[in-house]
Amino acid sequence: MTPARLGGLPKQPPPPSRMNSPEEDSLPLSKTQRKHAMEELQSLGEALVALPSDRVKKLDIPDDLREAVVVAQRMPRQDEAKRRQMQYIGRLMRKVEIEPIRSALADARGDSASETARLHRLEKLRNDLLADEKILQEIPALYPSIDLQHLRSLRRAALKEHEQNKPPRNFRAIFQLLKEADQQN
Repeated sequence: MTPARLGGLPKQPPPPSRMNSPEEDSLPLSKTQRKHAMEELQSLGEALVALPSDRVKKLDIPDDLREAVVVAQRMPRQDEAKRRQMQYIGRLMRKVEIEPIRSALADARGDSASETARLHRLEKLRNDLLADEKILQEIPALYPSIDLQHLRSLRRAALKEHEQNKPPRNFRAIFQLLKEADQQN
């Protein structure tokens, strides 16, 4: 027997002209395609479980899905019960529109371009603040709820840390303060 008959050679894909014909689009998904779709939903569910619980509460998802995610987060071990819970979450996700969940996960991971741009803008504001104290007068216009006195003291401490080559604790604290003020607006 030849290797082709024994299955030794890989199967050739169909010619490109037939790959997306209209009659194939109307055919139901194959078992493999359905399985891949379910695995994708389950992996999306695993990403939901990996989020902090306060972020899960903010997501716009059905209550039964949110409860299933919270239950999975409380499971300490990776055992059979958690595997079944993850499958249950994947099954619940079949009934939900997944694009909003994907975008919320991207925001949570910092993958979205708008979130990255926002963080870069805050970093630039922090660096400008450290370089020039006059920026302090502009910040209340951007963030009316910010505590200027606290920000001023953090700035002084960050500059002092930089001069003494200490870890940038206050440098980071300025960023967190600006980030919180930006989220409130």
